[in-house]
Amino acid sequence: MDEKITVPLLDLKAQYATIKTEILDAVHTVFENQSFILGKTVADCEALLAPYCGCQYAVGVTSGSDALLIALMAEKIGPGDEVITTPYTFFATAGSIARTGAKPVFVDICPKTYNLDPKLIDRAITKNTKAILPVHLYGQCAEMNPILEIAKAKNLSIIEDAAQAIGSEYQGKRAGSMGRYGCFSFFPSKNLGAAGDGGLVTVQDAELADRLKVLRAHGSKPKYYHSLIGGNFRLDALQAAVVSVKFRHLDQWSAGRQANAARYRRLFEQAGLVQNGTVTLPEEVPGGRHIYNQFVIRGPRRDALQKHLKENNIGTEVYYPVPLHLQKCFAYLGHREGDFPESEKAAQETLALPIYPELNDRQAEYVVDSIRRFIDSTK
Repeated sequence: MDEKITVPLLDLKAQYATIKTEILDAVHTVFENQSFILGKTVADCEALLAPYCGCQYAVGVTSGSDALLIALMAEKIGPGDEVITTPYTFFATAGSIARTGAKPVFVDICPKTYNLDPKLIDRAITKNTKAILPVHLYGQCAEMNPILEIAKAKNLSIIEDAAQAIGSEYQGKRAGSMGRYGCFSFFPSKNLGAAGDGGLVTVQDAELADRLKVLRAHGSKPKYYHSLIGGNFRLDALQAAVVSVKFRHLDQWSAGRQANAARYRRLFEQAGLVQNGTVTLPEEVPGGRHIYNQFVIRGPRRDALQKHLKENNIGTEVYYPVPLHLQKCFAYLGHREGDFPESEKAAQETLALPIYPELNDRQAEYVVDSIRRFIDSTK
């Protein structure tokens, strides 16, 4: 095995090389039009993405974080309210709840999917609960049917954090189409990434869509007349142009990620690292569509393994090293170590491997062989 192989965690340059002309043409058109804020380019992007996500309406916003925030604002969630979510996710999920003045209420995850465990939701509901905010982590939908049933029985809103999951499915339904709101991120590392920050909120209701559009423009409708207090959450036309171009390739790229995941599985099995339980691979829920924004394994001595892979020019990432209930900024919630054991174990044991569509056979083989060599050296 050639030790000089380099495998980055993500290779956006390889992606860009295949669509450079399309991107530059789209950006050039925006500059020619000199319409940089909202306008036709953003509206066209929204019109592309709404049906893809199984929704009637899509509203482009500044980021995935702001997508969550504006959805909470549209629901009039604020001080005194509680929103149930997971402690094992990117900070923006709970951070957006806290920014409204509401209280994030954490529920532990399923150890196999890393998504919110529906069986634990009921006990977390109080008279102050207003919404459930499940996360479709790593490109796989949360178990939505029981979550939807709970929400309906308790008259709660569901805001889907689908930042990592555009195009993923749960029993034939797309991420972002099952709750009252779907929130997406166009951060460059996502399956559908912009050339900077960007986001989207999907809804099925025309009135909600209009409310979101008013909120993203400082609550103004018509201009300079404010019935609501909103914010500056407008998606840039340049970012919308880039997203629209990349959207043409999205399913192909997601299929590439799925193929890479299948190849990893074969290679890990051939290396004898699965049968004895040495390495735990991602579990796909039957009846779903996993788009593999990340390919996350569990292995022995995670931190030492990551160091070994780095020394062998293999990029990895730990998503996420500290669960949210143990973050300093959430100390006021009164949690301590041991409160959410599955989230804490995942934070200590998981490691994301390169899964981008352009990953080739030689690189994937090198990744698995490097992991095998590390495990052999620790026996």
